[in-house]
Amino acid sequence: MGPLFFLREIENLKFDPLLNEVRQITEPILQSQGLELVDLEYQREAQGWVLRFYIDREGGVTVEDCAEVSRELSAVLEVRDPIGNPYVLEVSSPGLTRPLKRPEDFNKYRNHVVKVKTFEPVEGRRNFKGILLGLEDDKVRLEMEGQAYEIPFRGIAKANLEFEF
Repeated sequence: MGPLFFLREIENLKFDPLLNEVRQITEPILQSQGLELVDLEYQREAQGWVLRFYIDREGGVTVEDCAEVSRELSAVLEVRDPIGNPYVLEVSSPGLTRPLKRPEDFNKYRNHVVKVKTFEPVEGRRNFKGILLGLEDDKVRLEMEGQAYEIPFRGIAKANLEFEF
């Protein structure tokens, strides 16, 4: 995990109120279509500001789903105008290495291989890759190399499903 990751996380923290407003505006639209908002980012990139939605549903999303959602969200966001400055809207699938952000994600993807990075060391390490056992008492349980680890949920900097061939 390099400095770029931390800069993006810090930048996203600056926009928490904005992202919360965008989430409140758009999540009902997504839910009405049977879609889940997996993640939402607003950050400056080489081409300018980007508002990025990651959406999913049971069975996955298609390119057509992303295009349709992009049209709908663009129309709603243009009317409501929570951002106020120019940006590029992107809608995509979270991909095979889907981020795990919410507590319920850690139970939904139980028995899947995950990568977890922590802010502070847990039992002497900050990087974990193993089988997700779930979330109990605000601790993510993970089995790695035959050993069980309990990682405080609030101590997780980043967690993703890990694609295995």
